[in-house]
Amino acid sequence: MERSTEKGTLYLVPTPIGNLSDITRRALDVLEKSTLVACEDTRVSGRLLAHFGLKKKLISYHDFNEEKRLPQLLEVLSAGGDVAVITDAGSPGLSDPAFRIIRAAIANDITVSPLPGANALIPALTGSGLPLDRFFFEGFLPNKSGARKNRLDKLKGLEHTLIFYESPHRVRKVVAEMLEVLGDRRVCLAREISKLHEEFIRGALSEVLDAIEPRAIKGEIVLVVEGLSRKRKATDG
Repeated sequence: MERSTEKGTLYLVPTPIGNLSDITRRALDVLEKSTLVACEDTRVSGRLLAHFGLKKKLISYHDFNEEKRLPQLLEVLSAGGDVAVITDAGSPGLSDPAFRIIRAAIANDITVSPLPGANALIPALTGSGLPLDRFFFEGFLPNKSGARKNRLDKLKGLEHTLIFYESPHRVRKVVAEMLEVLGDRRVCLAREISKLHEEFIRGALSEVLDAIEPRAIKGEIVLVVEGLSRKRKATDG
């Protein structure tokens, strides 16, 4: 069944996570032709678009107003306008707003077109030195320590490489909890990917914890943790 040509397209457009040169030509073309750009912070996105010489109508679309914005975005799409969803940095929907409008668009027979592009997940994984054949993306762990440990306990039996997003103010505590729950596995702490101070800190969890303990850790962080080895799993079982 063909989609009605009267309806617009919902575009999911990745934006640079640091280096502005990481934006794609296609992303710029889509942003330029879209009727409306839905973004997390209109000030942040306004500066990004201005850098590339784009003047577009922006509307805020974030965790706290997603439900409220849905009817407005669907109205534009249903009338034939194209809507581009962007976040402050990275791919929409990946630990960022977009899920609700994607689901609503699909339910209303509106084409969803996700563009490939910048994100922190894949560069952190490929640069980690840990196995790439199977991985499990957890995103952000719970805020409370007890809930974090419970979640880590449920993940510790996976053989997949584990990937987490983390904030600088609690990264020491989280690495210490990983050491406690998962054991002294290999880990890579990837920081400020694609930015001026990009850094990869690799080693056992205990070694990385010692390395970051005296330092002021800043910026966006991805933790890539070794999965349970098959040899160890057989021994534990």
